Amino acid sequence: MRIRRTALAAAGLGLALTLAACGQNAAAPSAPPAESAAPAGAIKVGVILPETESSARWEGFDKPLLQQAMQAEGLDADIQNALGDEQKFATLADSMIASGVKVLVIASISSESGAAVAAQAKAQGIPTIDYDRLNLNGSSDYYVSFDNEKVGELQGQGLVQALEGTANPQIIEIEGAPTDNNATLFYNGQQRVLGPKYESGEYTLVQSQKIDDWDNQVGGTTFEQILTGNGGRVDGVVAANDGLAGAIITVLTKYGLNGQVPVTGQDATAAGLQAILRGDQYMTVYKPIKQEAEATAKLAAALANGDTAAADAIATDTVEDPEGNRTVKSVLLEPELITRDNVKKVIDDGAVPASEVCVAETSAACQELGIATS
Repeated sequence: MRIRRTALAAAGLGLALTLAACGQNAAAPSAPPAESAAPAGAIKVGVILPETESSARWEGFDKPLLQQAMQAEGLDADIQNALGDEQKFATLADSMIASGVKVLVIASISSESGAAVAAQAKAQGIPTIDYDRLNLNGSSDYYVSFDNEKVGELQGQGLVQALEGTANPQIIEIEGAPTDNNATLFYNGQQRVLGPKYESGEYTLVQSQKIDDWDNQVGGTTFEQILTGNGGRVDGVVAANDGLAGAIITVLTKYGLNGQVPVTGQDATAAGLQAILRGDQYMTVYKPIKQEAEATAKLAAALANGDTAAADAIATDTVEDPEGNRTVKSVLLEPELITRDNVKKVIDDGAVPASEVCVAETSAACQELGIATS
């Protein structure tokens, strides 16, 4: 990727931006082959996922992988998606608790709604697991996720790597939802790498903006406003996930800047990997969700059987909940930096089918990198 400073392609370009479907991740990856249904009499576990709009991961990755992992542990998992609606999130929790689930796994829309559901379950004697997102001021017994500050560090490191040799680069940061603790952790990790460069004057931070609900369209519009307000100059963009990166790339393309400005990402979605192979996105962060799903299922099985010793043997890490003044037993998995050179790793792991990455625009790159589509 070549990096150059540029101004707006034409002064007459307006601020209006049509982002119909832009920035949204591509169709969810093919689901893994379904396993046989849970055996009759299997212990029932409830799983609530947060939404479908900001990332393809929840329905495309997490749901089928959690289903497989729960079945492998002999559990009968009821997996539902709240579709970004906090009232629906609460209603699903009510229904699952009433149905007699023995464990509740929650990937919340916000810490507030997640903590409320965890408290409700606890009052009924049902253990809860915070999945992927820690609910601040909550009461969940366990937490399973990735080292999310490390995710942010990898994003910062990727941007620094891409900007090597660029004098005083100007950076725009488009971050995740302020109600999502993970977004805060990503930001904290980014700042471990980028903060000293801003403070020393080596890099210039144009603006850092959080995006409510991880809304890709809002993220793209916000980025364009910041870009034009800075006279059309940007040398690097921190995008907190691949969905936001896609919206930002749409704006960069509008102004003839795509491929000239490195953009970060996260989740290693098919759309994000395509963008990397096209040269429009510099990096993403791969989080092997299969590992996350399997750890969650093992933890749920231990808790469903009342074996807290077994659960504690699985959750050997801890994280701090500063708002709840508590330490939460955790499973923290390792994320991985993905650039063009190691896109093949994600496909070889079976996380994303080659057929969804090696499309017409990227087939030559796939061939060069040894990514087989059959």
